[in-house]
Amino acid sequence: MDQYPLLTERLGYPEGTKALIITCDSLGFCHSCNIGVYDVLRNGIATSARIVVPAPWSRDAVTRYRGEDVGVQLTLNSSNQVLHFGPLTQAPSLYDGQGGFPMTLEDLWDHAELTEVHRECRSQIERAIYWGFDVSHLGSELDAMVMRPEFFDVLLDLAFEFGLPISLPHDLTEHNIGFPAKTLAYEEGVIFPDRVINPFSSHSNVDPNSPGLIEDLVFSLEEGVTELCIRPAEDSSELRAATPQWSTYVSQKTLAGDKRQFSHLLEKANITLVSYREIRNRARLVKIK
Repeated sequence: MDQYPLLTERLGYPEGTKALIITCDSLGFCHSCNIGVYDVLRNGIATSARIVVPAPWSRDAVTRYRGEDVGVQLTLNSSNQVLHFGPLTQAPSLYDGQGGFPMTLEDLWDHAELTEVHRECRSQIERAIYWGFDVSHLGSELDAMVMRPEFFDVLLDLAFEFGLPISLPHDLTEHNIGFPAKTLAYEEGVIFPDRVINPFSSHSNVDPNSPGLIEDLVFSLEEGVTELCIRPAEDSSELRAATPQWSTYVSQKTLAGDKRQFSHLLEKANITLVSYREIRNRARLVKIK
């Protein structure tokens, strides 16, 4: 059991608050993802998004930005066979044999130089800021920055430097990964949701295609801040060519696309929708305990 108070308590929300962040973590991956992400941010129930800065369609995401809540998905892997991309910094240890980021975590962890990891991740944050995004938080593609202590140190350093919350999967406990990631973040004053549900994670037991995914989550929500990660995209020939998971992306857009459909559900369950920008700003105003 965690030995520190819930994030809602630390940020001054009323006692018993059940807060929900719904984050799209595929912004910039392809044109169809950009259309889908911005649609559910503006017309659906999503409250935040994360941009993959080195991805091929990130510049398109910039042109469509209207001030939405966007963080940075720190990326050191490129696992897609079709849209394979590489580091901004052209760091030698961050390339695989195909001219892009390593496709697997093991390849990354075996060859990456930590100085180059830090430089690349910092460059991704700075590039997003330069593009005009009000960066609200940091995530980690494939949890690469979370599951190894030396990589996690880089993530904490950057979160502390830029004053940003991090998305920290709650099921990656000390028992599972061998070091107390949440405790280290707490001691550094870096905030993170109390729990994160990511159906696309390799260690998740949640079915991303489940039509009752969001409804089931709402009625099982506990006190504190919970994040649900989704990957919405517009159906298109581009998306179908880019990934065999295209139908999952499309179903996520359908699930999250109509805010009115879930407003009564959230009200009935006494759920407060929040964004990463909101908890970032609250953390900067209050004294974190």
